[in-house]
Amino acid sequence: MILTIEDLHVHYGAIKALHGVSLSVNGGEIVALIGSNGAGKSTLLRTISGLIRPSAGELLWRDGVRLERLAPHAIVAAGISHVPEGRQVFPNLTVRENLDLGAYQRKDRAEIRATLERVYRLFPILQERERQSAATLSGGEQQMLAIGRALMARPQLLLLDEPSLGLAPLVVQTIFQIIREINAQGTTILLVEQNAHMALRVAHRGYVIQTGEIVLEDTGANLLESPEVRAAYLGE
Repeated sequence: MILTIEDLHVHYGAIKALHGVSLSVNGGEIVALIGSNGAGKSTLLRTISGLIRPSAGELLWRDGVRLERLAPHAIVAAGISHVPEGRQVFPNLTVRENLDLGAYQRKDRAEIRATLERVYRLFPILQERERQSAATLSGGEQQMLAIGRALMARPQLLLLDEPSLGLAPLVVQTIFQIIREINAQGTTILLVEQNAHMALRVAHRGYVIQTGEIVLEDTGANLLESPEVRAAYLGE
């Protein structure tokens, strides 16, 4: 187990966003977190990556490292990269400059080059467009760039927040195929996604979150067949 979250509480002022959330991620897994808008999915990822401080609870990383005590850059250095909702690439920088920023904490030049080549194998379009500004890319290409930038830190755990948001169905298929490939190459993934069907199809395990609380946990396949999940999130 590489990430264990115990009894996590998060507040925005007087508003309680997470109510005692507990979950775990094992090395090598894809774990999906599904739920409606405002359920707390993005808040959880932002708390794991240090952008939000919890009011209570523990975030335990690998050998008992307490993530809630670390700054965001230290969490990246520990092996966790976050692809935020809405991509948030740097539009005025080139594709290559965006990717280089993903490796800003690394000093191993030869290994950085090897990581860049891996990203270009996963996303050949980024190599073709490495001198273009990120603003000129399509939405799907910007999502590929955001994932590629996160991979440049060589994470052990990749946090993906709504990777299909606003993308055409064919592009979504491509993104999820690449998510599978990244995982097959050894990167563990915690996936937040409103497209519950796609998320649960690729996930080994999944959690359902409602109004800041985990209400269901099972394998991805079992959650796909769950009557509650089918009615609430799959439109059936």
